Amino acid sequence: MRYTDIVIIGAGQAGLAMSRCLSTRGIDHVVLERGRVGERWRSERWDSLRLLTPNWMTRLPGGGYDGPDPDGFMTMPETVRFLEDYALRIAAPVEIGVDVRSARRVGAGYRIVTDAGEWAARGLVIATGHCDLPRVPAMASRLARHMAQVVPRDYRRADQLPEGGVLVLGASASGIQLAEEIHASGRPVTLSVGHHTRLPRRYRGHDILWWLDRLGSLRKAKAEMHPAATLREEPSLQLVGSPDHRSIDLAILQRRGVQLVGRATGARGRRMRFAGDLSQTTAAADLRLIRILNSIDEMVENGTFRRATAHEPAEPILLHDGGAEIDLDRAGIRTVVWATGYRRSYPWLHMPVLDARGEIVHDGGICPLPGLYVLGLNFMRRRNSSFIDGVGADAEALAAHIACHLGVRRRTAA
Repeated sequence: MRYTDIVIIGAGQAGLAMSRCLSTRGIDHVVLERGRVGERWRSERWDSLRLLTPNWMTRLPGGGYDGPDPDGFMTMPETVRFLEDYALRIAAPVEIGVDVRSARRVGAGYRIVTDAGEWAARGLVIATGHCDLPRVPAMASRLARHMAQVVPRDYRRADQLPEGGVLVLGASASGIQLAEEIHASGRPVTLSVGHHTRLPRRYRGHDILWWLDRLGSLRKAKAEMHPAATLREEPSLQLVGSPDHRSIDLAILQRRGVQLVGRATGARGRRMRFAGDLSQTTAAADLRLIRILNSIDEMVENGTFRRATAHEPAEPILLHDGGAEIDLDRAGIRTVVWATGYRRSYPWLHMPVLDARGEIVHDGGICPLPGLYVLGLNFMRRRNSSFIDGVGADAEALAAHIACHLGVRRRTAA
């Protein structure tokens, strides 16, 4: 048995940010990682993927991007190197290749059993993140067996897919990027569109996230947001990070030949049904777009920022709004890509802190059991809680709570 004040599970950006915040307070801790530092960025992302946020937004407590291309977008190998360098810089006590088998409340503390031994701690931080396991609808099991099915975690490049058409389900960041890449490979693509947030990559001379950062909307506290938005967790931004800073949206894909259909509602054998909700879905996305751009325009007109070149009006989308049923075989579709988000799974967490959906019950990362915390989830405390750029503020707030729990007075950071 080994002893420490705090065990952190996960050495991605969330776990490393927490390690830094605990170190500045002199709190003894260990970071347990099943793979390597930033494992999901290494092994569960496609080859061409880049961060959606500009490099200058790659900021963690005590360290951030300081390279020559602040307006660029990191590739996955670059992201991994950033996290590795950060872990070394903050001297994070990471133990790699350690698989957690169970975590239990024992007395006033916690017992963590791993394949490399056991730990006893006064507190536990679960920093395994929001993007844990692919969330695939039950209808996937009712598709014909000859239909290839892929999730973004397992996709690497288009040439790994069978020849023929591809149906991509989900039109947020992952789905729209995969639809673009797969279509560019020469495979016909049909895109099933659900809730999304449409945005230009650049607006009035700046990256759209530069504007959102200045507006403070990414740092907006969950309590300040409309209850319906937090319940829905707001659809992710329809963006791509690329060296040419291009925009990507449904209108652009449609112009290139991607077929748009509504939200998938059912499947059986070789047939799949889609709702006639394209007008409603795209209108809601355009409304969010207009609200955001109007907020930026107001800042410019009020003289807060120097006026820059105006962005051209968003291109309209041509809609065929009737519900549809597609015979996948007759349409030449051989592959279905489920870009339908992620779910969390904690089979090793043997404590009564999960709700009916299997999600950890918490209030801003503070769980019902004393000394138990979670970090890195979507909208945990703020809109950007799951971003590399946002997890640090949450880690600092939780580290302060941990210090109170342990009765530790903060010391001056090194």
